[in-house]
Amino acid sequence: TSPASKDNVADKPNVIIILTEDMGYGDVSIYGGKLVSTPHIDRMAQEGTRFQQCYSAAPISSPSRAGFLTGVHPAKWNITSYLQHRKGNRMAEMADFLTAEAPTLPRTMKAAGYKTAHFGKWHLGGGRDVYNAPGFKEYGYDEYSSTYESPDPDPLLTATDWVWSIEDSIKRWNRTAYYVDKTLDFLKRNGDKSCFVNLWPDDLHTPWIGNMEEQEVFPDGIESENNFRTVLTEYDKQIGRLLQGIRDLKLTKNTIVIFTSDNGPAPNLRESRAGNFRGCKASLYEGGLRVPFIIWDTKGLICRGVVDESTVLSALDMFPSLCKIAGVAVPEGYNSDGVDMSKALLGIPQKREKAIFWEYRRKDINAFPKAKDNDSSPNVAVRKGDWKLLINDDGSDVMLYNMRVNPLEEIDISEMYPNMAK
Repeated sequence: TSPASKDNVADKPNVIIILTEDMGYGDVSIYGGKLVSTPHIDRMAQEGTRFQQCYSAAPISSPSRAGFLTGVHPAKWNITSYLQHRKGNRMAEMADFLTAEAPTLPRTMKAAGYKTAHFGKWHLGGGRDVYNAPGFKEYGYDEYSSTYESPDPDPLLTATDWVWSIEDSIKRWNRTAYYVDKTLDFLKRNGDKSCFVNLWPDDLHTPWIGNMEEQEVFPDGIESENNFRTVLTEYDKQIGRLLQGIRDLKLTKNTIVIFTSDNGPAPNLRESRAGNFRGCKASLYEGGLRVPFIIWDTKGLICRGVVDESTVLSALDMFPSLCKIAGVAVPEGYNSDGVDMSKALLGIPQKREKAIFWEYRRKDINAFPKAKDNDSSPNVAVRKGDWKLLINDDGSDVMLYNMRVNPLEEIDISEMYPNMAK
């Protein structure tokens, strides 16, 4: 990419990344979801491009977000599970926060003249007893609003020292709407500039709490299927409101919106939320890693109604790919563990040559949530081409699958193909 110039930033597209929390591959009806109808997300897919083989950087929140933000395997930042109290982080051999020295997509966009914002969950340091985490501005954000597990919690969302409270000014069931309002306001105020927004809602992470009329002190419980339906229905509605709000602003420059998830679902509700794939959140089987991915825009740069079944995408690819699409230079000396998949994002399927690696359950610390036997995977995995291998770091429990033939990971073929496994 040629060096970016701030002079031509007016030509650069707005970029909005919606990183849904704990959304399974099978939560969206256009991906085969049966529990809830998601007409607004479905319409986004019909008006844009939908990918069938997209992977998160990790099967749980903090490392997944670190990978998305930096384009680098999160283990390189010593973040391999959810960040928590200092003691727990030490036991899991982790840092307390993502180092501010890490390259970040917002900082790179900002250097090219973008206005940048983060609205939603962070979970990359701050909260609990971690008081020295870098602030949002150090990662490259001009504006921000976030929750308890962040360096700068929004007081309207944090009446108490926890991720939510009935006392919060912005109620749990209105948070996504609040973040959507923030995003639309940011775009409106910066209409003459190019904007980069990380819109990272809390939904669909538990607790699932519908509005006051529907929940009345959670008669069904905060992990009940009824409450899940209520929350996902409202979430879908807010995604529709965001896209309509962008249309209504009649922004002169193209606005690209990406919709995806940080990891697989929990709880999985009778295995339905992971789209029939094995595993769930906190598992290296497909159900913990394979996520929905839709890209949409306002000016027709993104192909409409395309379903890409062959391209293997990773969250690690977003940094180099979006820089390429926006005409923004990556930082000098930057080496992504992802691949520039901008051609695929623009409608031309790409063959992936680079392997993707994952790890989870280091020393079996932070193994949360407790997976069922069938969901609990070995602690290291790699996908290269059609092949996926799972194995423990001590060499035990070798499992080999061909994703083209057996994406449901039902039949281990490591003994049939010992050389491939080796």
